[in-house]
Formats: sequence, structure tokens, C-alpha cells
Amino acid sequence: MKIAIGSDHHGFAYKEVIKQFLQDRHHEVIDYGCHSCEDIDYPGVAFEVGKEIAAGKAERGILICGTGIGVAIAAGKVPGIRAALCHDTYSAERSQKSNNAQVLTMGAKVIGIETALKVVETWVNSRFEGGGSGRKIQQIMDQEQEFLKAGHTNETIHSPKC
Repeated sequence: MKIAIGSDHHGFAYKEVIKQFLQDRHHEVIDYGCHSCEDIDYPGVAFEVGKEIAAGKAERGILICGTGIGVAIAAGKVPGIRAALCHDTYSAERSQKSNNAQVLTMGAKVIGIETALKVVETWVNSRFEGGGSGRKIQQIMDQEQEFLKAGHTNETIHSPKC
């Protein structure tokens, strides 16, 4: 499998271990940075990984920052990308089987490296099952396209009042 990987400085050490873990299992890994422990803002890395997957240049992506939250939000801004924050194997499995998430995100300050490797292994070995979940994913993707076509912004999207 061709996997794009990236991190900020908080996730750099984990990224390097995960990259080697994947290569040892014969996956092709494309590293989008960062390339040291020097401070870096994660949005640019997350956008690049998301864009590469959306363009078909990689099948999936893995992003690591301090909590995994920021990279998930950033990657999810790329049209067509579904990023899932997972810190356990059950969530990792379901992110693939039920949600067809192309991007796995994790927080280096949240879980240990051994758990992170188990999460990665579970996620890489899981496949989307479709079924009722496929219908739900299609609804999400259709709505995303409607928002993009209509030029919606946060100011024009209103939640119903209860």
C-alpha cells in the first residue's frame, strides 16, 4: 500500500518509528515532513498529505501531532478526505470498516509508541465494508459537494434551533 505520512515537531519521533514499521511490512511510504524536531506548524503538512490522497498519489495517510486533533481538522478540510483520530485499535478498525477514513491521525502526547504501532497495524489491515455505512459515507460526500458548489461559508450555514 502507498501511504503518505507527516507530522509536526511533536510527532516527529513517532513518525520516524511508524515510517520504518510500515516499510518493514513492505508498504511504500512517502514522507511529507517534518524532518526534524524543530518547530513547525502542522496545517501545511496535513494539507499536503490530504491533497496527495485526493489526487490519487497515495492510498492512505497517517498524520501525527501532539494530540492528533489539529491534523485531523486540517486534513479534513481537503475536499473528499475523511480523517479519523484514533488512539485505540477498535476506533482504528471502525474508522476503516465503517467510515472508509483515508487518513489516520494520532497524538504523540496522548498514546505511547507501542499502542500507536498497534493502531497503525490495525488500521492498515482493515478494509471498508460498505453496506449501511457506505450509504452514510455517500451522504457525507454528497453534502460536501453541495457545500462546495453553493460556496457556503460558516456564516451561511445555520444549525437548526431547538
